[in-house]
Amino acid sequence: MPSRGIVILDFGSQFTQLIARRIRAKGVFSEVLPWNAARERILQHDPVGVILSGGPASVFEAGAPTIPADIWSWGRPVLGICYGMQLVARDLGLAVERAGKAEYGHTRIRANPDHPLFRNTPAEQSVWMSHGDTVRGADGAVAVLATSTEGEMAAFHVPPKNAYAVQFHPEVHHTAFGDTILENFLFSVCQAERNWSTGAIVEQMVNEIRATVGDRRVICAVSGGVDSSVVACLIDKAIGKKLHCVFVDNGLLRAGEREGVVDLLGSHLSAPLEVIDARARFLERLEGVEDPEEKRKRIGNLFIEIFEEVSTKRGPFEFLAQGTLYPDRIESFSTGGPSVTIKTHHNVGGLPKNMRFELVEPLALLFKDEVRAVGAELGLPRDQLSRHPFPGPGLAVRVLGEVTEEKLAILRQADAIFIDALREFGLYEKVWQALAVLLPVKSVGVMGDARTYAFPIVLRAVTSTDGMTADWAELPAEFLRDVSNRIVNRVPHVNRVVYDVSSKPPSTIEWE
Repeated sequence: MPSRGIVILDFGSQFTQLIARRIRAKGVFSEVLPWNAARERILQHDPVGVILSGGPASVFEAGAPTIPADIWSWGRPVLGICYGMQLVARDLGLAVERAGKAEYGHTRIRANPDHPLFRNTPAEQSVWMSHGDTVRGADGAVAVLATSTEGEMAAFHVPPKNAYAVQFHPEVHHTAFGDTILENFLFSVCQAERNWSTGAIVEQMVNEIRATVGDRRVICAVSGGVDSSVVACLIDKAIGKKLHCVFVDNGLLRAGEREGVVDLLGSHLSAPLEVIDARARFLERLEGVEDPEEKRKRIGNLFIEIFEEVSTKRGPFEFLAQGTLYPDRIESFSTGGPSVTIKTHHNVGGLPKNMRFELVEPLALLFKDEVRAVGAELGLPRDQLSRHPFPGPGLAVRVLGEVTEEKLAILRQADAIFIDALREFGLYEKVWQALAVLLPVKSVGVMGDARTYAFPIVLRAVTSTDGMTADWAELPAEFLRDVSNRIVNRVPHVNRVVYDVSSKPPSTIEWE
């Protein structure tokens, strides 16, 4: 971590990593550490400020996370968010009470726009609340900076302690001026410097890879997606031919994926690229499996088995490189705090505990847009870097229920029609991610005056900046009508197309 950044202590919020993302977007490095990290670890890079994330706990629960006992002696500004605000309040002698009615979602607040924390924001604004406890009892040492329209305290400042707190989540886009509030904390309160750039990221990661790997060799799983392509090129830049890249055709890929990977990486790597046809093995491993978590684990385990086979044949390799990102880690398990597991990503929680490799995950502290910027710095083409995210388990988690070769063929064709149409209509780069899902049910239809009983296809497209939150994309009606007609007319065994209008949260982007 560069010196003079921001440390975020994780108390379990699903938005903890989003705080880090918002800060980095302003050119300031931020690092997430567990709420109970040692003082030396928190202060080792001389951060200019500390942020306490939100979290699912209540200060009234036995064993609930607490703030470091000596935090007020560190001489750094502290910003508490949501649960973090309640911890700050309790620690400084304010009253924290169970709210008569919990606040969730959009709330109007009245703020003091003359205070540095709310500078350049209006006196009345919309914020995103998510809390069951509330803070009361401000005395003369506490400056109340904002209240909700219900009269509840929404933000305060305790000047003697350099403590700031907000009851809402400034990091989510639902808070209208949250970005400005965070910016004010960084530059008006903490006097942070802009020390985080793409060039600095690449240089730091290349040095870290060299220091970690030394003279040993690395095997890298490549899928053709943005993340694995960037990892391969990054490690290639760091250690060259000590890297061995492996592309496993698992039969769960989109149309044309295998050919595209060979063309792309063959022209960008000095390291060798080995292609393995394992389609039959993956289908056999997934036979009869319906549970999505079991799918992910079986796929992850088989990937590792194949890499170990390659290591025996081509190795030895001491390290396995993967394109794991920050959102992968936070959804699979907490990166340090008590965040709730949403789903296991096959390259995070789906790996066997007894595998022979050490992991190299240079992107594990980055978000998707940061990865794209690193890829551009490494010279990868724009078309590759603008590709939508694609899950490691591939189409296996888009075929709901049991995965079969027939269902994969249906979904692959429908997916290709959808993605090609997005490009044709100039919509592909206007959405964060688009995908098709095959449901494990059938519905009645009429085609050519005959009754049909066939599968429905679900289309999903979302807009987002980092994948942690997402809104469904409002695609034009004429586009959806055209795509629906193409799929029903061209894809056998499909007689219905529906469009998913769910946002994240409460839904995830992928269906499994």
